[in-house]
Amino acid sequence: MEKVRWGILSTAKIGREKVIPALQKSQYCSVDAICSRELEQAQNTATLLNIKKAYGSYEELLSDREIDAVYIPLPNHLHVEWAIKAMKVGKHVLCEKPIGLSSSDAGKLLKASLDYPHLKVMEAFMYRYHPQWVYAKSLVDEKKIGELKTVQSFFTYYNIDPKNIRNRIEVGGGAMMDIGCYCVSLSRFLFGEEPRNVLGLVERDPVMQTDRMSSGILNFSTGHATFTCSTQLMPHQRVNILGTEGRIEIEIPFNMPPDQKAKISVFTKTGNEDIFFDAVDQYTIQADQFAQAIINDTPVPFGLEDAVNNMKVIEAVFESANKKGSIELKTL
Repeated sequence: MEKVRWGILSTAKIGREKVIPALQKSQYCSVDAICSRELEQAQNTATLLNIKKAYGSYEELLSDREIDAVYIPLPNHLHVEWAIKAMKVGKHVLCEKPIGLSSSDAGKLLKASLDYPHLKVMEAFMYRYHPQWVYAKSLVDEKKIGELKTVQSFFTYYNIDPKNIRNRIEVGGGAMMDIGCYCVSLSRFLFGEEPRNVLGLVERDPVMQTDRMSSGILNFSTGHATFTCSTQLMPHQRVNILGTEGRIEIEIPFNMPPDQKAKISVFTKTGNEDIFFDAVDQYTIQADQFAQAIINDTPVPFGLEDAVNNMKVIEAVFESANKKGSIELKTL
């Protein structure tokens, strides 16, 4: 296999604007098909993005034997269902975050994947592949800022449209599921372990009932992480990583534009330094690494156990808010 032939399950905005163009830039990928429950919409998107096949149902695309892998940007409540259906017909799966609606939902996918050990399945947390994060992680691991003690993250935007899928609680909308999952993921990523217990605060929209602002404290064995995410605050994102001998600040930690240089700032006792990274598409790097795992039959960068554990922390934030107390975690 020289290139992985991709099919896209739906014409969702993130696929159209971010992931499909990124896949098309990858030397290891080709985007050969796209589908929608409305054939005309699939055809229009295929024409716009120069995709040769368009299907009027998800089932039709999955039955295409010339497709090796699928990317799933469907609403959160459909992730696990269609990932399992894709595996059953022999397709590798790259699924948008969050992997499901709950840890049990994610666990269902993990269990199903064990029946198909030859297939690669991964949650699409694209930020982890950007060079700024690879470098920041190396600074932490090499103790360039001393012992990692705390991580502080913010991720917010403003959207009060009740029709927007991010504001529909029945399909997994809300701040934690949409963007808080990044704050949880990066904290676990940096500490390299799972939190022992979680404390959460949640404020819900009185009409839509989604969490419009959520904050959490994740307690790790050597330190803790704090975060706030919101769907009804001034748009902002920032990550600060603090150790005993230094600090790292990531200016645009999550959705770094692919045509813009990234900057992180490192502060230590010996001086401060701004480090710049050439413009890259983090979605393309993610696609490269996932495709190479398929082509070379090697493990994916992050397995489904990671996805299940991320969901367990998200659930613990909600449980803590409901019970008004700390929640002890039991992760995989």
